[in-house]
Amino acid sequence: MITIEEAEIRSKIIKAMAHPVRLMIIECLKDSTRSFSEIFDLFALDKSTVSKHLLVLKEAGIVSSKKSGTDMIYTLEVPCVTDFFGCVTAVIENNVRRQQVCLCKR
Repeated sequence: MITIEEAEIRSKIIKAMAHPVRLMIIECLKDSTRSFSEIFDLFALDKSTVSKHLLVLKEAGIVSSKKSGTDMIYTLEVPCVTDFFGCVTAVIENNVRRQQVCLCKR
């Protein structure tokens, strides 16, 4: 069993990922680094909103950045964080199967 302190640390990291835009940013960084411009172009959002999402991920230690000319380059610090997505997908699939079984029993 983990301690309450460990649970709180894990919770903060999970909360940092708990937004659709941030999940999409993590997904786009899983295979390679991306510039701010590339990330920004993925969304119909203003620059300050995308910057805030990147800052949340950076403060949680999920991404890092470095300046390159006039742009920032973002890197996924711990690529295994995307393994978590596979687990979430498994939960979704399990829920769908359970719902289908319930519907068939009616």
